[in-house]
Amino acid sequence: MANTFTSLNYHIIFSTRKRERLIMPAIEERVWAYLGGVAKSLDAEPMCIGGVEDHVHALVRIPAKHSVAKVVQSLKGASSHWMNEEVMNRGHFAWQDGYAAFSVSKSNIAKVAKYIQEQREHHQTKDFKAEYVSFLKRHGAEFDERYLFD
Repeated sequence: MANTFTSLNYHIIFSTRKRERLIMPAIEERVWAYLGGVAKSLDAEPMCIGGVEDHVHALVRIPAKHSVAKVVQSLKGASSHWMNEEVMNRGHFAWQDGYAAFSVSKSNIAKVAKYIQEQREHHQTKDFKAEYVSFLKRHGAEFDERYLFD
């Protein structure tokens, strides 16, 4: 619609299945770039993508024509297929079933991007589970800890 204007920015977090440490430093830049390409194919804007061996953080501006769920499904589905076919050649790479997504105001985009860029340093003192629960609590997301991690 010509007169519809949005600025829908999301911080999306998801891990590898069972938090397996499969995104090794030697391939991580390729993984982040691939995820960015998938986002672009949906007319989304990947502002910052990064993470460590067992999870990803993506700061993405999503057009109103797509739901967050559709974008995450595409990011995870396409990258799993690519990882199994092109990168790992072992056929067992997978992402966790769920994800977390939080809206990000324009005034916080730089702060979130910096946080994503500093993942390696951040995870020297805090593991993924603690980080994930912290985000859920900070953003007021309802959850049952019994079902957070498979």
